[in-house]
Amino acid sequence: MRLHVLCTRHTQAVLKKKCVMKVVTQLYHSDKSSTVAVYSHKRVICVNLLSSRAIQKVDMFGSVVVGIGTAGFVRIRDMLAPLPSSAAEKLSVKGFISRRTLEEQQGVKQITIEDALRRDDIKVAFVCTENAVHEENIRTFLEAGKHVCVEYPMAMTYKTAVDLWDLAQEKGVVLHEEHIELLTADFKQLKKDIAGKKLEEGSLHFTGGPLKPGFGFPAFSGIARLTWLVDLFGELSVTTASMEEDQENKYMKMTTQLMTKEQKPLTWIEERGPGLPRVKNINFRFDSCTMTQLPPAAREPVGLFMQDLVLFSQKLLGQVPRDQLHAERHRVLHCLELADRIQQLSQQGQGSAQDA
Repeated sequence: MRLHVLCTRHTQAVLKKKCVMKVVTQLYHSDKSSTVAVYSHKRVICVNLLSSRAIQKVDMFGSVVVGIGTAGFVRIRDMLAPLPSSAAEKLSVKGFISRRTLEEQQGVKQITIEDALRRDDIKVAFVCTENAVHEENIRTFLEAGKHVCVEYPMAMTYKTAVDLWDLAQEKGVVLHEEHIELLTADFKQLKKDIAGKKLEEGSLHFTGGPLKPGFGFPAFSGIARLTWLVDLFGELSVTTASMEEDQENKYMKMTTQLMTKEQKPLTWIEERGPGLPRVKNINFRFDSCTMTQLPPAAREPVGLFMQDLVLFSQKLLGQVPRDQLHAERHRVLHCLELADRIQQLSQQGQGSAQDA
């Protein structure tokens, strides 16, 4: 089957169906203002450029889930029963990948990574492994021209994250880092409650049980809390960072002093050890009030991972505004850069950014 690619520059090419996206991407890079349409007889297969990239209009996005822990299980579950009338209905799970040999999971069969990379019907990879191997899996699928959704953090260094995002742009595919902590009802309510208030100082103290191996330095494994602070108060800088650790007793405590652009101090503490409850304690002092607990919020009918799945699917379909995509990329990379700096200062034992 042969198709014609038409654009506003009157550029025309003839190609086989499997090459449509490659040629459309090339046209996009050569003419960012063009509107591209690909026709198969009377049916439009691909229409216009949205959200700063050429997006293929397809019946379904075949997907593979890499890693079958809690997140991987939920990803399969949500794709098998997506939110009705949402963009997530365009995803279809084709298999899962695991280092272990497993039986079917929720009726989905295990496949090899080689199969996933080779198959034309698999266009999306959900990376749900331990943090330490995120980079390897993301890069492998991006190189194959697959879209990627990954649990946070996408990488264990800022530089690596920049490289991966640049690779995604080069390949013309979507790279999405999950941040369900921004989708919780209590965070949404907190953000509404502090709107218009001027921060004077604040702290966020997280406690939880010990982490399993492979989740990395606490500034990265706990980047959800750092993302909270950046989303609430804007760009931050690191002033001091320290780390207490008792490996024998599986205890650690990371303490970081941050500063807002308005030169208001914030303290972020990640503390983990046996028996510690999974809790976020806040203390935010504003010009008009002080908040010492998260506001009550009604449970939302749509689950957190499903909300994230819908957002990712909207990106695949080109339904997310360009400025929103840019702001999200900036926030993700800013948080990873902060995490990098926190790790550097903590491991140097110098504590102060001015002294480093």
